[in-house]
Amino acid sequence: MKQNILLLFMTFINVGFLHSQNLVNESSHYNPMDFYVSSFNPTTGNAYRSSNGTPGPLYWQNSSDYVIHATLSEKDTTVFGDVTITYTNNSPDQLEYLWLQLDQNIFKPDSRSVAATRYPGDYFGVLGNPKGGYQIKNVTINQGENSYAVQPIITDTRMQIRLNTAMQPKGDQISIKINFSFVIPIDGAARFGRQDTKNGVIYQIAQWYPRMCVYDDVEGWNTLPYLGLGEFYCDYGNYDYYITAPAEMIVYGSGDLQNAQDVLTKEQIKRLSLASKSDRTIAIISSDEVGKPAMRPSSKGYLTWHFNMNNTRDVAFAASKGLIWDAAKINLPSGRKALAMSCYPVESAGDTAWARSTEYLKASIEIYSEHFFEYPWNNAVSSAGITEGMEYPGMIFNNYKETKASLWFLISHEIGHNWYPMIVGSNERRYMWHDEGLNTYVNFIANDIFNNGEYETDPSYFEKDFFASRDYKQFMQYKDPLMTMSDAMDEEQHWQFYGKTAYGLNLLRTVIVGKDRFDYAFRKYTEAWAFKHPTPYDFFHCINNATGEDLNWFWNEWFYTTWKLDQAVASVSYVDNDPAKGSLITIENKGKMIMPVIIKMTQMNGQTETVRLPVEIWARGSNWTFKYASTSKIDKVIIDPENQFPDLERKNNEWKNIK
Repeated sequence: MKQNILLLFMTFINVGFLHSQNLVNESSHYNPMDFYVSSFNPTTGNAYRSSNGTPGPLYWQNSSDYVIHATLSEKDTTVFGDVTITYTNNSPDQLEYLWLQLDQNIFKPDSRSVAATRYPGDYFGVLGNPKGGYQIKNVTINQGENSYAVQPIITDTRMQIRLNTAMQPKGDQISIKINFSFVIPIDGAARFGRQDTKNGVIYQIAQWYPRMCVYDDVEGWNTLPYLGLGEFYCDYGNYDYYITAPAEMIVYGSGDLQNAQDVLTKEQIKRLSLASKSDRTIAIISSDEVGKPAMRPSSKGYLTWHFNMNNTRDVAFAASKGLIWDAAKINLPSGRKALAMSCYPVESAGDTAWARSTEYLKASIEIYSEHFFEYPWNNAVSSAGITEGMEYPGMIFNNYKETKASLWFLISHEIGHNWYPMIVGSNERRYMWHDEGLNTYVNFIANDIFNNGEYETDPSYFEKDFFASRDYKQFMQYKDPLMTMSDAMDEEQHWQFYGKTAYGLNLLRTVIVGKDRFDYAFRKYTEAWAFKHPTPYDFFHCINNATGEDLNWFWNEWFYTTWKLDQAVASVSYVDNDPAKGSLITIENKGKMIMPVIIKMTQMNGQTETVRLPVEIWARGSNWTFKYASTSKIDKVIIDPENQFPDLERKNNEWKNIK
């Protein structure tokens, strides 16, 4: 019986294969089997990750809580201190060793990033740092009633700690204390650094403490080295951190300041209270007050700033003695209020520049909160400095020279990352599109909404190729698929992670699926994975299920290939040569990529009609003929009349009657 079933099965395969060969047009690169045989193999559901794209009933993730004491020393341009990490193993596995990230080690002269920097460029500024990287001392483990010192195994930007006793599954905890220090680079791989201004140095500090690698149900320990382009993947936890800095400085940190009475003046506390109730930007330190002794409770020695931030995957801070500081209230959908703040040098002041930073920050958070997920924290800070643009929970670093639409977009983009990946915690080190692309997509939505579309068509908003008029022509020509690992993408081509992803999602929303269903699905994905760790497949499954569409054909071609779209009008004829009996319009898919078809017919009598054909027509071959109920001869046929699809050869999109 088994042999008969096998024989029958092989017969079906052979018949199907011959049938598929007959469907392939010799003049076309298209083969329907590229789409309708599983090739990119979406993962199946399990107890940890359900097949509908949401966390499964046994989903787990480990957590990392941090207490950090650090000092910013201007004398030797260093940050030094200690971090105590309480690590909870919620996994079903014993853990005999732990892995931590040492991102500062990217600046060591012998780092992998330095070795992988192509001649003659230094895209991430990692060369020429003879004192770069961490100095790690005194690693101590507290495990149950036992306390012991360990000698960590440091390899590039990772550090392994081998435990005397394995951590037990499902809730076991361990405490790790590490003393660390590092020299602050001028430009920290475009993610942090120090900027000289007329009123002093602006310090933007990030990747500043040893932090846990993520242990998850997909990869186990995620230990990809930090090379510069691929960003970060972090556990969630609670942070208590203390920054000791020269007393003349203001420190701006992720989260909530716990000791305002010790580090701010009474007037500043009063102004912050006013700002928390104001939709209009309120000055906490005005341009005339920058650097004045009256702006500090003490101008000598050091002060310690205490911040707290819960349920976050990271924290960052900025510090300077010479910044304008302003703030305004954020109105959240639940009725809760938060505070938007900006800090910037006098060089950045002006009504077309950073004087609008808090307005931009406030508006962006309100838009994203309304449409995707409510901002969960109490404060957000936009800091001006050397960094071109970088995001951290509750803290964004932006270039101090930006103005007008470019500044709006920069702030909107960087704070948008507080949703993707700070709330929805995807693995940036492995899948850059999963945060940059999703974030760029929501940025376009915010841009359409902000101030009645103030910057919607502003040319300066579209300066870079991944935003250029939402133009697909450049990023559809890139040589690497979006699923390329972040650091394997060519540095000059990585913008497609932003633009191609955003353009594709916008196609789904506006053309393929429709706004109502896609918006619902996108929000459901965000809600399901808030403060969790989704994979790309979770995203694909969630959108498929919530929209009710099997979009695997789209995920496959858009993210796993560099296929091109070329739809064409092949011919027009008439039933029995009589236009009154109907027209037979033949279209062709000449490229490898497929899309639904939008086709507009204009008859000689002036009558026009637009027909939409589903993507499923291409399951039957590279040519498709459909009958159109014409009443007179066809004058013109146009595929994609509004240029919504990324068709790279538009000359064959139109057929005209030769009179």
